[in-house]
Amino acid sequence: MGRKFFVGGNWKCNGTFDEVKKIVKILNEGQVPPQDVVEVVVSPPYVFLPVVKSSLRPDFHVAAQNCWVKKGGAFTGEVSAEMLVNLEVPWVILGHSERRLILGESNEFVADKVAYALAQGLKVIACVGETLEQRESGSTVEVVAAQTKAIAAKVSDWTNVVLAYEPVWAIGTGKVASPAQAQEVHFELRKWLQANVSPEVAATTRIIYGGSVNGANSKELAGQPDVDGFLVGGASLKPEFIDIIKSAEVKKCA
Repeated sequence: MGRKFFVGGNWKCNGTFDEVKKIVKILNEGQVPPQDVVEVVVSPPYVFLPVVKSSLRPDFHVAAQNCWVKKGGAFTGEVSAEMLVNLEVPWVILGHSERRLILGESNEFVADKVAYALAQGLKVIACVGETLEQRESGSTVEVVAAQTKAIAAKVSDWTNVVLAYEPVWAIGTGKVASPAQAQEVHFELRKWLQANVSPEVAATTRIIYGGSVNGANSKELAGQPDVDGFLVGGASLKPEFIDIIKSAEVKKCA
């Protein structure tokens, strides 16, 4: 289908200035496939965005981990999409499970954030995913479809959207969806897009997997036909992140 592989590294709330510089050094020295094979984005905490952006190799880009739902103003502690644009930060992660579950962001609130960020010119990694309870009850597809439906109701142009499937039960737990489980949900998401948005959006939108991805399992996951890349957590803070980026070659060969 011609979808370029996408690897995002979400550093979450981690790191000191010295640690961040060490991570950037590893990335800058890493031998990875070229930009026409894989698109790489790393997402440090807000306070490190300027230093990472200024020191990171030019073929890698940066993303913010979140942004506010509307224009800036009297919203203490929030960062607006306009601020990110001003800093020339091209990407933002929205709807991460930790924000949905811990901070109570609803499907509709996440959708509003996605729509506003896109309207300001940002590219969005929009996250969906189910809890362990929802998976065990057999409602995985229903849950991720509802999350995607809310976004689709507010977004007409999907060109700058990457959809990230993140099973909540596999984030930071050491558990990981099997390649077959990941493929099943990615297939269902693509089928939903085809039926409810358009065949073109279904064919071109990249759906990436996030959930305890590491250097050991990334190649097998990358080999699945509907897995277009990864949103990587803890492993993106380690040298093995380079190996995960290299898994793009599996998709290229396929």
